[in-house]
Amino acid sequence: MSTATVETTGAVILEHKLNSKKSFLVTKRIFDFCAALLALIVLAIPMLIVGLCVYIESPGPVIYKQERLGKGGKPFVMYKFRSMRLDAEKNGPQWAHTNDTRCTKVGKFIRQWHIDELPQLWNVVKGEMSVVGPRPEREHFYKQFEEKIPGFRTRLVVDQGLTCIGQVSGCYDLTPQKRLDYDMEYINSQSVSTDLKCIFKTFGAIVTRRGAR
Repeated sequence: MSTATVETTGAVILEHKLNSKKSFLVTKRIFDFCAALLALIVLAIPMLIVGLCVYIESPGPVIYKQERLGKGGKPFVMYKFRSMRLDAEKNGPQWAHTNDTRCTKVGKFIRQWHIDELPQLWNVVKGEMSVVGPRPEREHFYKQFEEKIPGFRTRLVVDQGLTCIGQVSGCYDLTPQKRLDYDMEYINSQSVSTDLKCIFKTFGAIVTRRGAR
């Protein structure tokens, strides 16, 4: 049996296991929708102020739209406050790094505090993302990672999320293999308590600015 066949079979078995947790999945979706909608209402004015600051410093689209892969590898448009210059990827997709010179001044601030991620709450309301789950990635990077880490796409068996175990453990500082390890740890132990624990740790990561770029 080929490696690809083994990986596919493993992913199918894992997906079947996850689908058996129907009550958890329903609870998770209800929580995602209510929490994200409430957050959008409460943060509406602060988000408008952030959007204005982004526009004043660097005229152009306030919301940055980028295609990512969601559950099952289905593409969707993810939203973020634009934190970089308009020509940030003129040389092709690039991984964000510490003190990234492509960031604007406002962009650097909102990235440090993860404020740039807030528009993704709308992705959660729409059902394209979850509050907790592996961070969504672009097809470009999946192709890169799969060359060295067969089975990296296995993380797509669940909804991708705003935050995850890897995110609160310093996502940008982790190797792709370590990210996958954290994601699989979450996927195999999905539960209400696991999600709540991850959300709690996320607030701590935001305060300490751990993993921000």
